[in-house]
Amino acid sequence: MTNLICLGLAVWDQIFTLEQLPSGGGKNFANSFFEVGGGPAATAAAAASRLGADTALWSRIGDDPVGRRIIDDLHSYGVETKNVRQYSDKNSGLAVVMIDTTGERMIVTPGDPRLDSDPDWLPLEDVTSACVVLADVRWPQGAKRLLNAARQTGTPSVLDADLNSEPDAIAPLVEAAGHVVFSASGLEAFSGQQDTWAGLKLVRDKTKGVVAVTTGAEGCFWIDSDGGIGHQPAFSVDVVDTLGAGDVFHGALAVALGEQQPLPQAMRFAAAAAALKCTRPGGRAGTPDRGELERFLQENRDAKT
Repeated sequence: MTNLICLGLAVWDQIFTLEQLPSGGGKNFANSFFEVGGGPAATAAAAASRLGADTALWSRIGDDPVGRRIIDDLHSYGVETKNVRQYSDKNSGLAVVMIDTTGERMIVTPGDPRLDSDPDWLPLEDVTSACVVLADVRWPQGAKRLLNAARQTGTPSVLDADLNSEPDAIAPLVEAAGHVVFSASGLEAFSGQQDTWAGLKLVRDKTKGVVAVTTGAEGCFWIDSDGGIGHQPAFSVDVVDTLGAGDVFHGALAVALGEQQPLPQAMRFAAAAAALKCTRPGGRAGTPDRGELERFLQENRDAKT
């Protein structure tokens, strides 16, 4: 059983499906509406738990009705939440998500800047018993503490290096993480490079760890800790909903690394989990379990992806 600590954002998603995403002002009519838990670290934790990992989330939310729904949803996935700190008179995060018929989405999410950013309360001694840790960039102060603790104990770590409202805060996290996985937009924003390999090489100069980028239909590209390059093509699936696919990738990658899977195998494992999620609606609700993922990998073991 992989012991995984995830740290970062937990929100509540309100999801609307439409024929096409809005391109301007005016009234738009949705085909459907539903709600589910979201947030990069929280969804990664839920995905990891579905894949068989013993998973805990460290996060900050409000002590409000939305926060209680977030906690209840995480419990339904088997995620431990004793270190999800709830703050009175603060707002939990909400995200309005619009998804079109091709599976592409638009997300609008506010954050409550009044949530305490001080990470001194984190039980970093727990890192010594973890097989792997994961952090997103939405709480950089907490992420830095967790990643540094993991480096000091030799614990594998994954950084979900997506876009952040505090771009200058990402560089220390990249330096500290053992595996840095960018979104395509996150890599371009951080490196200033439009070319994938040029961006990865620039980031590689800033860390001794693995650097990678997920690019949707083009798959995942990486440079390993020895400077070797790799590419995991995306699996060919019928896309229904891409919401949460990157978060599922990160959670699955952390599980694989905690199981000491070789890097190419771990990347394939994560890509398959994300691909399966994309075939199902509902963001986090479409996350596969371990049996489904193993069957998918077996069915596609010889297929060109």
